[in-house]
Amino acid sequence: MFDENERLARREAHWLLKEFGAEAPLYAAMKAEKAIEQKDFGRCARWKRILEILADSRTAKSVATKY
Repeated sequence: MFDENERLARREAHWLLKEFGAEAPLYAAMKAEKAIEQKDFGRCARWKRILEILADSRTAKSVATKY
């Protein structure tokens, strides 16, 4: 079972994929960079987790299409 932060990160990643498609990781990286500039490391950690989720989903799709 996921905690609330993980659930929100997964929901945001899903929305980004739906809204931006292949550009979703770029959008998340820009948000993480902005959070770093503002020294908001909690928000940066959330965007980093969203990037990880996006990378995992991209890897899973890549593996699925090979078989």
